[in-house]
This record gives sequence, structure tokens and C-alpha cells, in this order.
Amino acid sequence: MSTFDSYNPVTGLSIGQHALSSNEDVDAAVASAREVAPFWQALNFKGRKKALLQWNSYLLENLDDLVEIVSLETGKPISDATLEASLALAHLGWAARQAEEVLRTSHRSPGLLMANMSATVERSPLGVVGVIGPWNYPVFTPMGSISYALAAGNTVVFKPSEYTPAVGKFLADSFLEATGLNDVFICVTGLGETGKYLCESGVNKLAFTGSTATAKKVAATCALSMTPVILECGGKDPVIVDRDADLKRAADATIWSAMSNAGQTCIGAERVYVHQDVAEEFIEHCLRIAAAIKPGEPGIGNYGPATMPTQIAIIERHIKDAIAKGGRVLMGGVESVHAPYVDPVIIADVPEDSTAITEETFGPTLVINRVATMQEAIALTNASRYGLGASVWSKRNGKKIARSLACGMVSINSVIAFAAVASIPFGGVKDSGYGRIHGPEGILEFTYARSVVRTRFYLPLAFTSFRRTAGNDKLIVRVNKILKGRLG
Repeated sequence: MSTFDSYNPVTGLSIGQHALSSNEDVDAAVASAREVAPFWQALNFKGRKKALLQWNSYLLENLDDLVEIVSLETGKPISDATLEASLALAHLGWAARQAEEVLRTSHRSPGLLMANMSATVERSPLGVVGVIGPWNYPVFTPMGSISYALAAGNTVVFKPSEYTPAVGKFLADSFLEATGLNDVFICVTGLGETGKYLCESGVNKLAFTGSTATAKKVAATCALSMTPVILECGGKDPVIVDRDADLKRAADATIWSAMSNAGQTCIGAERVYVHQDVAEEFIEHCLRIAAAIKPGEPGIGNYGPATMPTQIAIIERHIKDAIAKGGRVLMGGVESVHAPYVDPVIIADVPEDSTAITEETFGPTLVINRVATMQEAIALTNASRYGLGASVWSKRNGKKIARSLACGMVSINSVIAFAAVASIPFGGVKDSGYGRIHGPEGILEFTYARSVVRTRFYLPLAFTSFRRTAGNDKLIVRVNKILKGRLG
């Protein structure tokens, strides 16, 4: 079997070889998952809950091993890898425990015209779910699909990023070790071509996390076989700071959101719109906090290297464009880029047509722009082609501002808090994708609705029969007029 290497982004050295899964390998994995799907479904909610909680316990007991692999393949600090894995396990536990309640059969009113009927809606698992995961959060992000798909009764075939294949393999191996169940959760490793094979494999739904450009290719490929998709793509997430905000807290959270994980966070802060009355004070706090952090290898830096080497050029290009268009450098600059690391960069007063504003940078950079009003901040926020997350800082106007934002998630007086709350959905709009993971919506995404209508007693009038008379038709019309469409 052909193989490919994974590399430590800190040293650039190979840290392992992994199977380069072919089209036949992927098809075989999907076939195996499909074969065992009826068994997994037949375990019902209690059986699946038991298995998933066994897996959860196993991962908790072996958390240090998982965290070490995450840190090795991504270069992120052990602390960050621990937080990521811990949040993922919280979601796994929530999905395992809540699936039965979320997917409970729903009884609906049949309406007065159909009062002799019982109407229910059942939810059924789709079958086999394909998951293509990212490298920036190789546990937390894909587990948001894997956990919820498994809890809903599906089997899963997972293709991790080629930058973090060992993490994906650990997750699948740990499931088997914890539960003894073969082929319920399968990992296939490989490069981009392997992901394409999974899109073409006939899975019943595919969940993808990655760039918007790749997501469009995934959606187009899946459309050929009518495979539905969930797309969690990039963002250009804003922080809106009103003049009544707690500026110290806002600055501290914003710098962490922008710089942690080397800025490689789809819901991380990339642009700030701060009220002009408090802009200088907010900027002072940001510069003070950012001056105390630096990149480096795990155990040394506050954040690690760019996990994907090609991202370095994009970060540098965005910095240059912001400066060329008149942005005022407050910290760092082009010289901050020294592969594989990028020092913190903060630039103010950047024109809205700069790529540092319009495109996802995915690096430890932050743009801070002043606005005269919160209406201006809202308008600039919504002008983006992205609509993933946002952070709003205001003591009085947080909810009002949040309701006006064209995005899938908002944290008020906090950053990315929505990702840690298992009971609410995660996802975006516009070029940030569609579909949801997490919460009841995340479980429902991996099922389909089946409407069941049952006759409780027979009416003397035959509406669904060739024996229906003209008098029956007049009666139907008369009843509708009397009810005025109020059939419920």
C-alpha cells in the first residue's frame, strides 16, 4: 500500500507514515460501514449511549496520549491541545445522552379536516456519514460531526486532514478499543484525492470543514450523486466594541481570540470595529497584552507555528496589502513573518477593500478600525462575504447589536463561547457554509424525517376514493370556507 508522511510543523521533520487510501480503499470502508449500520441502529438509543460513553471514558483516561499527538502534528501548546480535546469530549457526552430526547417521535395535530387521523413525525438515521476534518482543531471540529452522527444512529467514515492523520487514526482506534465494535467508526487517511473519493463514495451525507474554495468543490462533487452536505467554512470574524464596553476584558479576550492557535481559528477574531470614543484606550490595552506573547515550540511559545506551511505566504500577503493601502502598523509588520512562525501583528485604520479585511488570514494578525456609531460597525460587519461568528462587547446594547449581525453565532462580552456550549448549534451563513453541528440541530442534521399518518376511525364520507361525489366536494369547500384555512 502507498503511504505518505506527516510532519512536525516545528521541525519540518517526518513524524510518521500513513496509508494513502485509494478509491478502492475508501469504497471498501464505506461498504463495511454500511454493512454494520443496521447493527448499530438496532442497538437503539440506550445501546449507542452506552458505547459512546465507554468511548468517552476511554478518551478521558488516555487524554494525555491524544493531546501529545495533537501537539506533535499541529505544533500547538499542550495546554491548547488539552482544552481542545476536553471540549470535544464534552460534546461527545452531551450527544450520547441527549440523542434519544432530541429524536423522540413527535405527535402533530392533523387538523379539523383530518381529525380522524393520527399524525406523527419520526426521525431515522441516514446510514453512513462521511466526515472530512481540518488540521487546525483536529479533534474538536470533526468530533462535532462524528459524535452527533454516531449518536443519531449512523456509522461514520472519517478522513482527517493530511496534516493530522495520526489524530484521526487515534480517534478511530480508541473507539474500537473502548467498544469492541468493528466498522462503526472507520478512519481513512490520505491526501486531498482521498477526500474526493469519500465525496464520490455514496455516503448518505458528508460533513466537511475547511476553506470556502474547497467546500465549493466538495459540494459540486457531492451534488453529482445527490449526496447532501454540511459545510463549515472560513470566517472573517469581527469584534464589535461599543463605548460602554469593559475595555480591559474586551482587549484581553480579543487578543487571545486573534492570536491563540497561531490565529488558525475559523471563529477567531480577525477584525475589530471599536467606537471612536474609546478606540485609543482599547488599542493601548491590546498592545500591552500582545507585547507579552510570542510564538514558539510547545513549552516555550504562547502559540505554535503555522501548521500548514503554505499559509505563511497568505499571511504575509495580507499584511503587505493592509500596509500598502494605508493601514497604520501598531505592532509587528512584514518582518514578523519568519517561517514557520509569525509574531503578533496589529494594524489600525485599514481600508475595507484590503484583503486583510475581505479574506480570511488565518494567522496571528488583527485589524482594528474605528467607527463613529454601532450602526456603522454593524454595516461593515455585514458587508463581508463571510458570516460565521462574531463577538460583541457592550454593557447595555449587546443583544441589540447581536440581533443585527448576519452570522450564525455571536458571543456577547466573551469570545467563541458558543463553541463550548454543547446545547446550541454551530455553523455559519453566506460563504461560511450551511448546515449545523452541535446541539439538537446537530443531531437532527444526521437524520431524515418520516411522516406517518394513521387512520384512527373512518368517516362516512370517502374523500380519497373514486366513490367521492359532487356533494362530497361541496362539503370540503364549505368546511374550508367555514374554517377560513384554520385547519389546525
